[in-house]
Amino acid sequence: MRKRPLIILSTVAAATLLLAGCSGSADPEATGTPSPDAAQTSCLADLKSGAGSDAVTVDGTGAAAKVTVPEGTEMVAAERSVVVEGDGDEVLPGDLVSLRYQLVDATTNEVLSSSERGQDGVLAALLPQQQPQQIVDPTQSTVFTVAAECLPVGSSIVLTLPAAQEGMHASVLYVETIEHLPTTATGSDVDATEGMPAVELDDAGSPSITIPEGEAPAETEVATLKEGDGAVVASGDLVTVQYRGVKWSDGSEFDSSWSRDAAPAQFQTTSVVTGFKLALEGQKVGSQVVVVMPPKDGYGEGEINEADLVGESLVFVVDILATTPLEQPAQ
Repeated sequence: MRKRPLIILSTVAAATLLLAGCSGSADPEATGTPSPDAAQTSCLADLKSGAGSDAVTVDGTGAAAKVTVPEGTEMVAAERSVVVEGDGDEVLPGDLVSLRYQLVDATTNEVLSSSERGQDGVLAALLPQQQPQQIVDPTQSTVFTVAAECLPVGSSIVLTLPAAQEGMHASVLYVETIEHLPTTATGSDVDATEGMPAVELDDAGSPSITIPEGEAPAETEVATLKEGDGAVVASGDLVTVQYRGVKWSDGSEFDSSWSRDAAPAQFQTTSVVTGFKLALEGQKVGSQVVVVMPPKDGYGEGEINEADLVGESLVFVVDILATTPLEQPAQ
């Protein structure tokens, strides 16, 4: 199977979410689930609070939040309690939001995973739109959707996750949502680079690409179309992007996030073809770039084969929406 330009990551460590700082300390409230009408039309799970989620305490906010599960607390079902309800727009499945999180062992109170791996403890998260097969599985990124869905931005939430099987511990996911993120590049326009494909955007920001006359370049070339002012993408980062890919040979599209309900995609820069990696690393969030790559930096040299893009020079237009380091910086 060919190496695609993007791979959707489904682990907690790779999920992207951000969270607003709230003042003070609080115990979860027994109320705070979304209204019945909103849940019926938009929410994947519409989880209710219960004895398990209500027992969890949270002291502090942001990176300093201390999540504690009292000894003897039973967690037999997935439950959700709201610690603080925000005042922003409602978060819905499919949204791109920023957040912080902690995944805590419900027996030992050990922090198993957290967004502190990211810059300033903040992640950018694309909330999956599909129903999770197992709400109790903390390795699935859909648990973030179940935690944050149908609540205002700025909310902090605890979600109880019962043990998936005998011998394992239950866990608690604590999430703070910060803000909705844009789904198109927001940077300043940059003058077109001579010899590169021409790019035009429709009202939604979806690009159309016109291939110039002549042969494709022998080396990968990258040009900036919009210059962002966000964080710089580093090697190995988890990036969130919109993109469209076409063949240099005939301009036909072969892959595009815009053709999938304009849903942004997430992947690690080290999991894509070389030309796509070169287009991303060193760029700032908010930028839009166009990259032209020869077969050696795409899907390989050889006789052109439409099924796997071997032998094709490729063009991508990419909107860089967010980036998250996946490793802690060296101490």
